[in-house]
Amino acid sequence: MRKAVVAGAAVGAATLVGALIYYLQEKATPGPDYRTLATDGDLEIRSYPKIVVAEAVVHGPRKQALSDGFRILADYIFAKSREGEKLPMIVPVMQDGGDPMASDPPVFDDDVEGAWRVRFVMPEGRTADDLPEPPEEVSLIEVEPRKVGVVRFGGVADDARLEECEDRLRGWLARQGETPAAAAEYAFYNSPMIPPPLRRSEVMIPLS
Repeated sequence: MRKAVVAGAAVGAATLVGALIYYLQEKATPGPDYRTLATDGDLEIRSYPKIVVAEAVVHGPRKQALSDGFRILADYIFAKSREGEKLPMIVPVMQDGGDPMASDPPVFDDDVEGAWRVRFVMPEGRTADDLPEPPEEVSLIEVEPRKVGVVRFGGVADDARLEECEDRLRGWLARQGETPAAAAEYAFYNSPMIPPPLRRSEVMIPLS
């Protein structure tokens, strides 16, 4: 019995160490530079330079669309769906209900079929012209410099939490005299392998 307990503790410790190493590796993953214009605890207004993103538009419930879009874009950057060089992973993975063919904002309901845009940020200094040619389901988009409102949070980024954070961010931005210019975007910085208390997510709202 004692041996079993010791063995179980050893496996648990090894798993914890492995998770910590994985977390530290993810934490070191680069992301786009930005300038902070205003901050209030976990709320910020940021200025981002022009960035290039790889984009896939996926239909279906939000969580499933995020998973499907991630797979499509991962196959692109890791050269599984095309020839040529592999590209590094950049955080965050971004999602919004930004299908240009959709006239209504997304609805937080897993039973509602909609269109979701999933985006990977491309390496700094690369342009749409010098990146590898994407497959048909992936587009390379240049996002112009912009100002965004952001709220950071940890834990599980389920639909209810995203909606709650978006409402709080919109209220704060209104008090700052800022006007939203587009639908909210969701930014995810960690893989599902990271324990929820260590995860980082954001709701972002582009501003006029």
